[in-house]
Amino acid sequence: MTSSEEPKYGIKDASFRAAGGQEGIARLVDDFYRIMSELPEAGRIRRMHPNDLTVSRDKLTRFLCGWLGGPKLFSAKYGPIKIPAAHVHLDIGESEHDAWLTCMQQAIELQPFEPSFATYLLEQLRVPAGRIVTVRKQHVESQQ
Repeated sequence: MTSSEEPKYGIKDASFRAAGGQEGIARLVDDFYRIMSELPEAGRIRRMHPNDLTVSRDKLTRFLCGWLGGPKLFSAKYGPIKIPAAHVHLDIGESEHDAWLTCMQQAIELQPFEPSFATYLLEQLRVPAGRIVTVRKQHVESQQ
């Protein structure tokens, strides 16, 4: 495949399709939360979630479907997406950011994704993960 033939992730539903649609995203999310529950360095972020991860899994799956160019399932069920604001009450810093991305990286590695998509997806996920840390830091500073 030449560079002009490489998939153009991020355009229309190309990323959604590369992830395997809603079923593929649900598998990714299931692996992500399983890894989060098993990985010692993710213990802190796991404790930020409820014991029953049913709603968390549903929300992340629905969010990722729309975020990757598929159907807007999150907003249809839960309303507007406000990622940083929804997490501002949690004590999320760099170590939590890194643990979350480690869990996601390991989950991505378990999927039958094309290597170029796996790399693209992890890089794209760094953006909202980083934004959560930044907004949380700004929130804490504004409270002082």
